[in-house]
Amino acid sequence: MRALTVVPQTPGTLAVTDVDEPVPADGELLVDGLAVGVCATDREIAAGEYGWAPPGRERLVLGHESLGRVRSAPDGSGFAPGDLVVGVVRRPDPEPCGACARGQFDMCRNGRYTERGIKAIDGFASERWTVEADYAVRLDPALADVGMLLEPTTVVAKAWEQIELVGQRAWFEPKVALVTGAGPIGLLAALLGVQRGLEVHVLDRVTDGPKPELVADLGADYHTDSVSDVAHALRPDVVIEATGATQVVVDALSASGTYGVTCLTGVTSAGRKLLFDVGALNREIVLENDAIIGSVNANLTHYRAGAEALAQADVDWLRRIVTRRVPLEDAVEAFASDPGGIKTVLEL
Repeated sequence: MRALTVVPQTPGTLAVTDVDEPVPADGELLVDGLAVGVCATDREIAAGEYGWAPPGRERLVLGHESLGRVRSAPDGSGFAPGDLVVGVVRRPDPEPCGACARGQFDMCRNGRYTERGIKAIDGFASERWTVEADYAVRLDPALADVGMLLEPTTVVAKAWEQIELVGQRAWFEPKVALVTGAGPIGLLAALLGVQRGLEVHVLDRVTDGPKPELVADLGADYHTDSVSDVAHALRPDVVIEATGATQVVVDALSASGTYGVTCLTGVTSAGRKLLFDVGALNREIVLENDAIIGSVNANLTHYRAGAEALAQADVDWLRRIVTRRVPLEDAVEAFASDPGGIKTVLEL
């Protein structure tokens, strides 16, 4: 069968190649791949920046934002042929740390976790794949066109969970949320904020294309002014930073109102230096009892929460996040720049 593969940490090796047919082990589902989303992580692996092949192998099958349909399932697994499913990305340590042992493998302490399509386990960008029943999540059948958005939705489901946990240090009834960035993560963060009944604002530098309309159709407000100007006007209770852009991250650190919670979800490239007033930032955080947290990856709790959020969303709105669909055989094209686009998907 055909799959999108790469030699990790070797630029220029991205290709659609022949790989062996998967054979399900005990307790595993055999799944017909429908689609995978392409994100910055995939592009970084393709560029040779990181990634690890399975032990004893040269090439890694890419793809961690999965979507497939069950072809066969073991008795008692809770799944049946025809079910729409997504595979969980991360697996806990072989000798679990305390967090992994409690199902919180997104909070792994020692880094010995593995990840489908990223670290030591093949991903989902193939015509067929297998997944342990315990690491598969069923989706509403209505999400057949957009279910590959579940994995990025889990990232923001976890972010909102962490915000709410931190907020519970004291009385916390947030009303206003600011999301910086209107890419897939930012838009999905805004969706979950609206579903929570918050007044949601999204900030992005793009002035045309689909982003402003998508935000408006959520019932949220779209801004293109600076973070500091928007934050000064709004005094948001919650800030979710979803760009990873250095200046935006720095500005987001002081963007919340009193007792605000700022959650950083964008991964920033190292090496860029900025000058800013650390003393003023520290003073504000301390005197206003603010909190700044980082959040990455997701566990099964977040996958289930994400699946519920997508099931409640307007499917037509979700479809509009996917701005480019590329067939598997042309997969290399999906890694080219798409100015003005939001989400690229590989059709398997």
